[in-house]
Amino acid sequence: MLVGTPAGDGFRVLDSFSRIVRLGEGLHSTGRLGEPAMERAIVALRTCATRLARRQVRQVRAIATEACRRASNGADFLCRVKQETGFEFGIITGREEAELALESCAPLLRCEGRRALLFDIGGGSTELAWVRLTAGRPELIGYDSLPIGVVTLAERWGDAGFSTAGFEAMVADVIERLLGFESVHCIAKEIRCGGVRLLGTSGTVTTLAGVALNLERYRRLDVDGVELCRQEADDALAQLRCLGREGLTVHPCVGPDRVEFVLPGCAVFAAINRLWPAPTVMVADRGLREGVLLRLIRADRARGGRRRDGCRG
Repeated sequence: MLVGTPAGDGFRVLDSFSRIVRLGEGLHSTGRLGEPAMERAIVALRTCATRLARRQVRQVRAIATEACRRASNGADFLCRVKQETGFEFGIITGREEAELALESCAPLLRCEGRRALLFDIGGGSTELAWVRLTAGRPELIGYDSLPIGVVTLAERWGDAGFSTAGFEAMVADVIERLLGFESVHCIAKEIRCGGVRLLGTSGTVTTLAGVALNLERYRRLDVDGVELCRQEADDALAQLRCLGREGLTVHPCVGPDRVEFVLPGCAVFAAINRLWPAPTVMVADRGLREGVLLRLIRADRARGGRRRDGCRG
């Protein structure tokens, strides 16, 4: 949840909340959302509803992504959510997911370059956005939503993902899935020609940045917008792989709730980095929530809304 009020070209955050609920747990094998996962999500959404009730908010938009897109009972679950929390969710397409991520990250792309590849490693999917940069303004020219994410890979590979062979197998699996996007847009060739920026937004890339920066405690202001060279990113990834389950549990940029998902996310990052070896990767601690909020604010301004009221994404 993100609550904000317009401020300049962006917004000022009034409240935010996030919780790992693993909604897509078991989806790969059953095709359905499981009862424990749905209950965890509803508990978290009740917290959002309670916090939101404390504020006078003019607009609310609630979105669901890959887990609800794929699950045979996704629509039924969202009906239950509305009954129990009052939130009316809409299931967005993979394209809109990529557009929202791009919208939130656009300020980080106001620099030199011809093209940018934005990737968002989620729980159930990974979004790719191939972007043309014209005078610093990003334009989406290609996108894909791959049905792989940290939760789906963790379920598929389990403990094997912590071994060298298992990790490399995960990377090879992801590369195979990326080849279709590469064949259409020839991104590797564009990178060799220069002027292509790689930008990542997800818990995986922010964790890598936190490790690369040797943060004793994760801080968004230290990470959002930082640019890592390939060696820095590779070193941080290698460090995470060497920690093992116990080391990841106590690492200040990981913690016990994310232990199972860090290396699957690193496998997706490694696949992207090997197939599309840009010299640097920019890290964004922003994504769908910020993109939704920016759209709400823009629409509100178009209607002549008052600036002092809040919007929620």
